[in-house]
Amino acid sequence: MDANTSLQNQFLIAMPNLRDPNFFHSVTYICEHNEKGAMGIVINQPVELTLGELIEQMGFHTDDETIAARPIFRGGPVETERGFVLHRPHGPWEASMPITDEIAITTSGDIIESLAQGRGPDDSLVALGYAGWGEGQLEQEMLENSWLSGPADPGILFHTPVEQRWEAAARLLGVDINQLTGDAGHA
Repeated sequence: MDANTSLQNQFLIAMPNLRDPNFFHSVTYICEHNEKGAMGIVINQPVELTLGELIEQMGFHTDDETIAARPIFRGGPVETERGFVLHRPHGPWEASMPITDEIAITTSGDIIESLAQGRGPDDSLVALGYAGWGEGQLEQEMLENSWLSGPADPGILFHTPVEQRWEAAARLLGVDINQLTGDAGHA
């Protein structure tokens, strides 16, 4: 696989007919995609946990109510107890991996401490778990018409209201997702 076929830094948009509860009407930001598989974070499935509650569970504290009220997302069905922070810009945190020149993913607790203290990245999304695909699995699901893919937009990733992200990501492609069917047109 080369950079031209990689879906890294793309949105993976669930087709309306995808009924898997892990991905129903989901938008997944693809962090890594290569010949071994793919890894992404679902960006539109908040859980019943706030960033303030997570900060407290990790032994930190914040007095900033805006930070404390931020949602935590269900990043996917794999390693659901593990935290992932998508953010921009890059920073000095221990376990960070750049995805683009602008966006990184961090898995170390020091970024949560920075967020709690108001010294975190300008834009961030905190998730528990991730979505993962083995070798060739995502490509097969694309052939089965389970997903649309298109360029990621940091505005949708970090600033669009959660309930609007699925439709907004599809609109980037010029698609009204609610008008699509799941029927594939393969010859």
